Amino acid sequence: MKDTALRIADFKDSIFGVISRLAREHNAVNLGQGFPDFDGPNWLKDIAYKKMQEGHNQYAPFPGTPNLRQEISNYYKKFYSLNYHPDSEITVTVGATEAIYLVIMGLINPGDEVVVLEPFYDSYVASIKMAGGIAVPVTMHAPDFTIDQKELEAAVSPRTKLLILNNPHNPTGKVWTKEELVAVSNVAIKNDLYLLSDEVYEFLVFDGAKHLPTATLEGMMDRTITVSSAGKTFGLTGWKIGWICANQKVTNACRLVHQYVTFSVSTPMQEAVAEGLKQLPDYLPGFVSLYKEKRDWFYKEMKLLGFDFPIPKGTYFMMVPLLKHTNLKDVDYALKLITEKKVATVPPSAFYLKSAEGEKYLRFCFAKKEETLKSAIENLKGL
Repeated sequence: MKDTALRIADFKDSIFGVISRLAREHNAVNLGQGFPDFDGPNWLKDIAYKKMQEGHNQYAPFPGTPNLRQEISNYYKKFYSLNYHPDSEITVTVGATEAIYLVIMGLINPGDEVVVLEPFYDSYVASIKMAGGIAVPVTMHAPDFTIDQKELEAAVSPRTKLLILNNPHNPTGKVWTKEELVAVSNVAIKNDLYLLSDEVYEFLVFDGAKHLPTATLEGMMDRTITVSSAGKTFGLTGWKIGWICANQKVTNACRLVHQYVTFSVSTPMQEAVAEGLKQLPDYLPGFVSLYKEKRDWFYKEMKLLGFDFPIPKGTYFMMVPLLKHTNLKDVDYALKLITEKKVATVPPSAFYLKSAEGEKYLRFCFAKKEETLKSAIENLKGL
């Protein structure tokens, strides 16, 4: 038998899958993979069931149902004053992960370079490799996870075509300021780059922090490709409803790939999400309050355990420094916690290509039930 494709020759199992498997094997409390262990709103699930009963069960139009694309357009206009045409500038995808893949496959040629800000969501680099592109890392430096502007500018070459930015940021919980976003955007403008703005945690911001879509910045609307997800906003990650908002040229490229990868996305779920987006003004205050309460409680308990780090302003993750607790690197310490303390976390060195800073941290997910978080804290006592 001949070998498998060279493009995946150095691929390994995702760190999320590995940690979840080890958590099951050792009966550990899983604060690793980023999804809630409780369900999303019943009212939205009821709408999905109703849509099934009404017969929305066959293939949807491959760009997405007209209702959902219209409601995505409506909320971007209402929340951010951004105007995306539902027919030509919005595409519904199987979660944000497919959206990222489509953008990269639709834009990147073999040998093209893509600047990624590390730590990064691991599918960025995997998608770049599958397209034959080259990932060029720029480090967000701990403890504040800021970037060095000179380092960013030096990473851009004549072969650079795309820059990827995640805001609010997984895994650090950072919410980018306008000044930081403008600095990154100026690099994209100066070098005529596309910018993929991954904004799936757009509504999970705390303590007065504000999410600012990159596309709202001067000169960025046409070159920004915005990705987001209903799975994060409604706590229903298994529905896998994401989208791409981009100019017509980029949208056409993404759709050409999409039609041969998944063709279309779950019809009743799309129709339910369309209804859910109409309810965002009423839904979001309770959603944010729920996660802020979890964040505040877990942060307080982690501080009592001796972990010292700034409280994250967004997402449902915490990057927790290990320096005061161990000399082990993140992977070894994560395995120690799983086997000895029955708590699973994600070692973030998997999200770096260049820097070793990730070896000094673990990522904890606090999007869990109260009893899950309490069990984890009890297990961690005595570290």
